[in-house]
Amino acid sequence: MEFLRPSTWDEALAAKAEHPDAVPIAGGTDVMVELNFGRRRPPALLDLTRVAPLSDWAADGDRLRVGAGVTYRRIIDELGGRLPGLAMAARTVGSPQIRNRGTVGGNLGSASPAGDAHPPLLATGAQVEVESVRGVRTVAVTDFFQGPKRSVLAPDELIGAFLVPAAAGPQQFAKVGTRNAMVIAVCSFALALDPARRSVGTGIGSAGPTPLRAADAESFAAELPWDDRAPLPDPLVRRFGELVGAAARPIDDVRGSAAYRRHALAVLGGRTLRWAWEEHRCA
Repeated sequence: MEFLRPSTWDEALAAKAEHPDAVPIAGGTDVMVELNFGRRRPPALLDLTRVAPLSDWAADGDRLRVGAGVTYRRIIDELGGRLPGLAMAARTVGSPQIRNRGTVGGNLGSASPAGDAHPPLLATGAQVEVESVRGVRTVAVTDFFQGPKRSVLAPDELIGAFLVPAAAGPQQFAKVGTRNAMVIAVCSFALALDPARRSVGTGIGSAGPTPLRAADAESFAAELPWDDRAPLPDPLVRRFGELVGAAARPIDDVRGSAAYRRHALAVLGGRTLRWAWEEHRCA
């Protein structure tokens, strides 16, 4: 196995163009597991840890541009106030050691339906910036995932960053698993409230071939009492949760049945809506 270690972004793109089968590695929290268990044996690894710009983040107009190499720990510590939903999800990822190494860029690159970072990115309308020696393109996160562990990335492309609006209102993330962290989600759900636009963004994880949005639940946001910030009636909360559960496309597997996932998502949808709405009422 060849080991490539560029020190600049241009060198990394050139190396990926020359070795399209090379697997990028930064935190290594997914790649090393696959290597250790013999599930993958790529001809080359492309180590991106020396490419400094990947570890940067900055404001980009009304959005944040977060480098693919920014770790979960830094998202919690440095961006928790601006991206609260993503920070909530980051807190559930692995152990402290994993959060110190793992990155959202790596989560996107693996394209797992169960990736914890994916639902908050969907709920906030994030975009993924991908690049090759041919140029840069920006892909809506809703279009990024193509199937289980498949994305729109071309063989010569690398993820440079993701672009996400700073929170316009309360955000929530919740997942079901055997523990609160260090576990692959049975299912997960993220919600982003935008009072100015009277909208609710959603993201579903681990309940379909790709991460999903609950479009009907988002449309149902028009029924919320935006004008007077009144407490949400139970039937309204329950209906929102039902629409979240109905949007899932789960399967039966060792972690849970399809029926259980739909039920759990309905519960998570209602709970997160109520939590976010109460935060909105108290703002």
